[in-house]
Amino acid sequence: MTASFNALEVTENPPGTFTRRIVRKTPADLPPGDVLIQVHFSSLNYKDALSAIGNKGVTRTYPHTPGIDAAGVVVEGKGADFSTGDPVLVTGYDLGMNTAGGFGQYIRVPASWVVRLPAGLSMEESMILGTAGFTAGLSVDKIVSHGIFPGQGKILVTGASGGVGSLAVAILSRLGHTVAAATGKVEEADFLKDHGASEILSREEVRDAPSKALLKERWAAVVDTVGGEHLAAALKTTAYRGAVTCCGNVASASLSLTVYPFILRGITLYGVDSANCPMEPRKSIWEKLAGPWKPAALSRIAREIPMDQLDSHIDRILEGKLKGRTLVRMKEGTA
Repeated sequence: MTASFNALEVTENPPGTFTRRIVRKTPADLPPGDVLIQVHFSSLNYKDALSAIGNKGVTRTYPHTPGIDAAGVVVEGKGADFSTGDPVLVTGYDLGMNTAGGFGQYIRVPASWVVRLPAGLSMEESMILGTAGFTAGLSVDKIVSHGIFPGQGKILVTGASGGVGSLAVAILSRLGHTVAAATGKVEEADFLKDHGASEILSREEVRDAPSKALLKERWAAVVDTVGGEHLAAALKTTAYRGAVTCCGNVASASLSLTVYPFILRGITLYGVDSANCPMEPRKSIWEKLAGPWKPAALSRIAREIPMDQLDSHIDRILEGKLKGRTLVRMKEGTA
């Protein structure tokens, strides 16, 4: 077992300011848990950035190590169905929120949080997907289970240049759907087309008309990642008996609309929560992501950074300057 390791630590400094630095820790600094994991890769998510700037809605107490995603190998598995050296991944639950997360080179977590790395996915690929890919997979699963098949009509993805959105575009395209990608970064059209989008729309082209209860039917289904008026517009423009999934609120947590999309068009709105998804459906989605739903050319959807560049990339994601996924190499020399 390692004597010490590196971790990004966020510290609260009165009055309410926060600093980030890489520090040395030992396994004794980690919380109790069944499984000790050496982290090879993590990824940068918007929630990690919120934790890193002291958002108390994400992380209550500091000092703290963010990182809601981690992939690595088991070092110890007390009382758990894991052996030393098993490749595993952890996403969601309380990891990186109030439990020391994947921006440390070791984590210790309950066995009930740990997923064996599925055949067909490398640790690196699993973290290019990470929480974003898992959330996109859950969203696509709702649409597929609803009975929306390729050829029935276009599927709209909002916030398409972000992590969840870009991976939803890639997965839906892999399954044969025609995908319209809505983004505030229309300059990223080539990036989105490279991952399967057939049409690029600006935010204005899918924005809500607040005075109208319903709008012209445009979409067989929608993966909404931003909330607010974009979600309202999606519900008003989805075709009869279509499906809309909701997994984010970066635009707004409010939803202003009438009941007419539901009672006149029979639209179904599916809420998608990835953090606390039960283990059996969690494993099922990861198996699909490792197999028939695995996006083509995953490496092209991500940039890779070493651990010591996390600080600057946290600032960039908060400024909306990142697209796709940011893979974080946590273990030096990892192939």
